[in-house]
Amino acid sequence: MAALTVDFVSDIICPWCFIGFTRLEQALAKAGEDSAEVTLRPFQLDPTTPPEGADLRERLAKKYNVDPEKMFGRVEAAARESGIALDFAKVRRAPNTLKAHTLLGAATAKGTQRALAKALFAAYFLEGRDLSDDAVLVDLGVAHGFTADEAAAVLADRTAIEQTRGEAAELAGQGIGGVPFTIFEGKLAVSGAQPVEAFQQAIGQARAT
Repeated sequence: MAALTVDFVSDIICPWCFIGFTRLEQALAKAGEDSAEVTLRPFQLDPTTPPEGADLRERLAKKYNVDPEKMFGRVEAAARESGIALDFAKVRRAPNTLKAHTLLGAATAKGTQRALAKALFAAYFLEGRDLSDDAVLVDLGVAHGFTADEAAAVLADRTAIEQTRGEAAELAGQGIGGVPFTIFEGKLAVSGAQPVEAFQQAIGQARAT
């Protein structure tokens, strides 16, 4: 049987994407689909974020007109239910994720994209590292198949970064208004960080059609 194909559209700084990716992996394991070909696709929650990033709480307060701290508790509780020790007290910055997505795209050829995605999520949400910082991205890249020079070259490649921007805009233009957004076998879409059981059901449906 051919490996199941899964496209996971997400943004690295989206907590529900971290939760959804974790639940997807749990569902794949339970369904015996550990060898699934999972491809991370780029999405930007806020393309207007400056390259150096911005203060997370200021951005959220301006966008939603509420105290961001009141929003964090619900997300942290959902994360803990999935085994993620998310702590927003550590998360201070809202980075521009174009470079992180570009590095993720380059990791496909290394065979490390899935592992790098998990490392990026963990670095941001569990360790509070600033993903706007090239040094942080190079460090994570080196741990996932890149040399330091290779990772730095990817981050400096304006053509690759613009391609990433274009892909993210194209996906948004296809009607994907929120993430995570998961597509199984190129035909069955699941929106949001659904429960593990919902992902399992989708896997079964995708295999049956």
